[in-house]
Amino acid sequence: MIKVLHLYKSYLPDSKGGVEQVIFQLASKSSDYGVDATVLSLSRNKAQEISFLPGHTAHRAKQLFEIQSCGFSFLFILKFIALAKDVDIIHCHFPWPFMDLALLVSRCKKPIVLTYHSDIIRQKWLLRFYRPLKKWLLKKSIRIVSTSPNYVATSEVLKSHHRKVEIIPIGIDESTYPVSDVSLEEYWGSRLGKRFYLFVGVLRYYKGLEILLEALAIKEFPVVIVGSGPMEQALRSQAIKLNLKKIIFLGYLSDEDKVALLKISYGILFPSHLRSEAFGVTLLEGAMFAKPLISSEIGTGTSYININGETGLVIESSNPQALQEAMNFLWENQKIADKMGQNARTRYLEFFTGDKMTQAYSDLYSQIFQMQINK
Repeated sequence: MIKVLHLYKSYLPDSKGGVEQVIFQLASKSSDYGVDATVLSLSRNKAQEISFLPGHTAHRAKQLFEIQSCGFSFLFILKFIALAKDVDIIHCHFPWPFMDLALLVSRCKKPIVLTYHSDIIRQKWLLRFYRPLKKWLLKKSIRIVSTSPNYVATSEVLKSHHRKVEIIPIGIDESTYPVSDVSLEEYWGSRLGKRFYLFVGVLRYYKGLEILLEALAIKEFPVVIVGSGPMEQALRSQAIKLNLKKIIFLGYLSDEDKVALLKISYGILFPSHLRSEAFGVTLLEGAMFAKPLISSEIGTGTSYININGETGLVIESSNPQALQEAMNFLWENQKIADKMGQNARTRYLEFFTGDKMTQAYSDLYSQIFQMQINK
């Protein structure tokens, strides 16, 4: 088997963001494709240093401190050096500047695959100092993977490395989700009503939820927000200030509850308005459950998943009026909304299953492994 070590700043169960879900989908199924996967990440908690998850092992190093969402840990470097000795390929999940530093100081000689999840958008002052290290890692990587053709077309970084860029869309495996519990569906249906829009995700600055609240102030629809994060209190305060009565913040919920809500929801809202949102796993989940999608055009993979007029509606970003009109259109046209939901599931099955993603990465690993043998 080809041994692959995944590197990222956080991982399950500490964090369940989009990148963490992608790594889990890959690592948990890799053994079916001849790949032995290991994950190394940081942890803010005094959690078990080693966890045995489905199909793979996850190692954690205690985070010492954080600067602009970038975690640091000297123990991570030591663990990386020890683990890297026994693997064939290092799989980096970008961006995480400390990861680049760890690779540099450890003098890593193993081939590197880099999945380019997002440009660095917000921390532009830090980027001036980080740029030389970033250029070093991109140059050192044998292959750079973009998750959509849309992102390649709009990222200056990826354009400058186009000769070694490959496109492998993110995929999710339906079998890794809990089977829907009818009693949970009935519970949430009785509590929330039979028709509501759903947002699921970490409440971060680029999710565009303040724009959603402004849209609801124009015309309110029942909306359920699942997730927690740094923007939560500000959003709750904004909802009170706008006197919104039909929005419900549920905070963090279990996967079982999330599946029940996905199944009974009317449609999925994904108003992310900045390029930090490079793909949108929640859109995939909505598509998997045959829900119509509403997202913003930001030049990323969100518009690769959601095709305007086919799987849902794609609106101008940062435009509350456009978002309100999109919600109103789907709300008033249920047959069209249902058809879009079915189209979304068809597109999910064609392009975005976990098996398709894992097969594409295993083929890439095999290609690189063979290149190393033939050197």
